[in-house]
Amino acid sequence: MRLINVTNSYSRLVLQQLENTDAELVKVYTSGSITIIYTAAPLHNEIVMVSKKRAIKPEEINEVKAYFLDKLSESEYIEENISIIESPSLVEISIPKHPKERKNRAYG
Repeated sequence: MRLINVTNSYSRLVLQQLENTDAELVKVYTSGSITIIYTAAPLHNEIVMVSKKRAIKPEEINEVKAYFLDKLSESEYIEENISIIESPSLVEISIPKHPKERKNRAYG
C-alpha cells in the first residue's frame, strides 16, 4: 500500500482541525479509494481512515497502523493502549502517548 501526501488539497480541513482541536499537526494521505487523516496532539495521535466506495480491509488497517507507528519512537506509546474503532467504511486508530513526567519546580 502506497500513501500519497495530499495535505495541500485539504487545507480547509487541516485549518479547521488545527483551530478546533488540540492537534499540533494534521496530514492527509490517500491510498486508492481510502483517505487517511493523521493528527498529532500533545497526549495522543489519531489516524482516521475513510472510504466512500467500499469497506476497508483488515490488512489495510494493519498496514496504515504499522506505517505510522514506524514513524514514532517506541518510547512514545504502549502498543496495548492503542484502540481501533471500526465500521465498514470508517476506521479510527487512537494512539495514546506516554505521559511525560513533570518536574516540580520551585520558583522564587
